[in-house]
Order: sequence, then structure tokens, then C-alpha cells
Amino acid sequence: MEPTPQSDEDQSSEKARRPLALKITTISWSDLAHTLTPILLLSAAAIWLTLHFVQPAPPHTLTISSGPPGSSFELAAERMRTILARNGITLKIRPSQGSAQNLQRLMRRHSGVDIAFVQSGSAPPGADGAAPQHNQDDDGHGLVSLGSMFYQPLAIFYRGPRVSRLSQLRGERIAIGKAGSGTRTLALTLLKANGIVPGGPTQLSDLEGSAARDALLAGRVNVIFMSGDSTPPAVIVKMVHTPGLRLFDFVQAPAYVRRFPYLHAMPIPAGAFDLGANLPHKPVVLLGPSVELLAHASLHPALCDLLIQAAQQIYGQATLLHPAHVFPNTATYTYPLDSEAARFYKTGDKSFTYRYLPFWVASLVNRILVVLLPIVVVLIPGLRFLPQLYGWRVNSRIHRRYGELMALERESLGPLTPERRAALLDRLHEIERAVILRKMPGSHAEQLYQLREHIQFVRSNLARAAHE
Repeated sequence: MEPTPQSDEDQSSEKARRPLALKITTISWSDLAHTLTPILLLSAAAIWLTLHFVQPAPPHTLTISSGPPGSSFELAAERMRTILARNGITLKIRPSQGSAQNLQRLMRRHSGVDIAFVQSGSAPPGADGAAPQHNQDDDGHGLVSLGSMFYQPLAIFYRGPRVSRLSQLRGERIAIGKAGSGTRTLALTLLKANGIVPGGPTQLSDLEGSAARDALLAGRVNVIFMSGDSTPPAVIVKMVHTPGLRLFDFVQAPAYVRRFPYLHAMPIPAGAFDLGANLPHKPVVLLGPSVELLAHASLHPALCDLLIQAAQQIYGQATLLHPAHVFPNTATYTYPLDSEAARFYKTGDKSFTYRYLPFWVASLVNRILVVLLPIVVVLIPGLRFLPQLYGWRVNSRIHRRYGELMALERESLGPLTPERRAALLDRLHEIERAVILRKMPGSHAEQLYQLREHIQFVRSNLARAAHE
């Protein structure tokens, strides 16, 4: 039997079905894009926020303001430079006059100094004599402390009858160090607390170091304040052996420490300076501040760990003033403690990556992990739910068409003019055409064909009502 030739109407119906089959078997890229876009935007926002707060790679160069040539500050900086060089960090050393100039450089943001040794209380004290609380530099960025590195004892030598209070030095000739030095600042603070101020009956001179010691031995002054590099144990031992000189014993040390929190009491047992001669003959207490390693708050966290580790190697040994493993510490600090330094002191170790990887590799791995975090937390779970979100979007479109169809059917139940009925049929045709031309995944073909059956059902009802 020969096949029956198709009519024009059948051929047009076949052409209409072809695009429908194509639309059903392909992905609706529009729906996929609308579903995927919020996930990608949210992931991009999370990554941007992460990159905004993540630290860049640590710098290869740091600059430290140390101290006078040959001073303990400069020697410590030299040792720190050697230790940092093992991790690829170049430490540039800028000599200075001491703590006061170091602090001034740090407070000038554009001085080029990143870190510095600063004696606690070395800045001009407040009205009550307390330690300064400089938290801001001239660009509005804070200064932070990486901890106390070592004690800087204040040794007071004098001639004459034994005294137990600084107030008993009123009217004497006292050498307190040069203007701007940490020794002078501390001396003025302690003397002021005992009622001795410049311009009174007490003669205050700017002699310090060996010049002050020579003046004391020659009788040109009666009292000298020595601190920093002028008070190494060898110098103290030499002076306690000198007949006629006395080492001041801070019997009120607890009161001074309570009044000035940046000061520390350093008990020296009898015979500590000379066991054979039993010097000192009885225990004495020295007083002095600690030296902090200060930095800008913007210091890279990875460098913070390296600097504290270097300080542990330099200052962790026992000395005459303290046992081993005391320094560096956070017992006292006049500037806010850096958050990374606080973590290091609390855990006592480097972070996981820096513990097992070379410094620069660990820095790179840390930054990569931070960038991957939002991808793992946001993007991957979002992609897992992408099929469900995509299906929900396609279903919502089909349900919306059902809502239009139901509204059209409700209107068809009432009295209709021929013109209005024709308009409803046109609208019904537009709904069907939109359903056919819209790309739908094959998984929703059954729902799509059910929708078309219901469209045909409403069309039939409209046609039947027109003939009644």
C-alpha cells in the first residue's frame, strides 16, 4: 500500500513538532544562567572580601632603628640580622641616639623605620609621671609591641652616708644623663616622684657613662644615675669594688613598681657580683624598665613570628638579672600587644604551615588557603545544589503558566462576547506558543505535555461554549 500523501495542514503540524522536540532535549541556558549567576556572584563577593583582608606576601626587607654604635641595642640588631637572613629577610640597621630617637622615628610614618628597640617609659611622661600611652603615629596608624626583650637596670651610685630613699638626695649634685636619653627621662621621673625637680636646690647635670663615673670618683658630683649600656655587669662589679662608693638599694621597689607599671624590681643576691669578696655584702634590689621591640601595626604577621623567634635565641639565656627562658615575654608592655605576638606567646609555636615549610613557601600556601576558603564554603555547596535550583526554576515557570491558564478558564465560565472569546483564544494560543518555544530539559517533558493537554482542554471548552 502506498503511503497517503500528507496534506499541507499535516506538514505544518509536523514542522511545529520538530522545534518542540528540539526544545525539550536541550538545556535552557537562560534558566541555567539565572540559577548559576547568584551562586557565582556570591562566591565572587566572598573571594573579594577574603582578598581584601588577606595579608600580601611579607616584604623581603625590614629596617630597624637600633642605638649608638657599639651599644647593646646595635649588637642585638646585628644578631637579629643574621638570624633573619636565614629566612631570606634582609634587616637594615639604622644607628640612633637611643630609645627616644627610636620612638620618634617610629612615630614618623615615613621615616622608613619598621621596628625599633624602645625602653619602657623613655618618652616624655604624663603629668602623673606614668608611662606614655602613645597608640597612634602621625599617620594615624598604631604602634604595637612585640613583647619585652630584656631588662635595662638603673644603677645609682653615690658617696656619703647610706640612704634608703631618693628624697634624701635633695640638695646633692646628681648626674642624670644627656637630654633625650632614656636614662635622663627615667631619672627625672623618679626624682620628681620624690619631690626633686630641675631648678631647685638639687644640681642636675647631663653627664653620663664614663664621664659621669669619672666625675663621681673625682668628687665633682655626689650621685650618678646609670642605665643602658653604661650599666653592664662588668661596670657594676668594678664600681662596687671602688672604696667609698655605694650602690643604691631600692627598698621601696614594690611601691615604685605599683606606681610605675613599666618598671621591674631585680633582686641581686649577696655575693652575686663577687663571690670571693661577697659583693654586694647583702641582697640589694635594682629597679629598671624593660626594653620593648616596637613595630607599626601593619607589620606582616609572618614577620612577627620570625622576630620573636630571633629574640628568643638572643635573649633567652640566663643572665645576672634573670634566669633562662624569661625573655622575650609579655609581662609588661606600654604599647598594645600585637595580636599575632599574643598568639605566638600563648601557643609557644609558629602556625602549622610555618612549622613544617620554608618561610616563603609557607607564606604562599597560607594565602592560597585563604583564597580557597570561600570557594570551599560557598561555591562548591552552591554547585551541589545547582540541579535542584535549576529544577525549581523550571517548575516555577510551568506553574506560572498553569496560573495564567486557570485565570483564563475562570473568565471563560462567565458570559462572553464573541470578541472577548476570540481574545481569550488568542491569549491561549500565545501561552501554548510560549510553552513550545521555551527550552525545557528532557526531565520536565512529561509536565510540559500535561500542560499542553490542559491548554487543549481549555481551548475545547471555549469552542464548545461558542456553539451553545
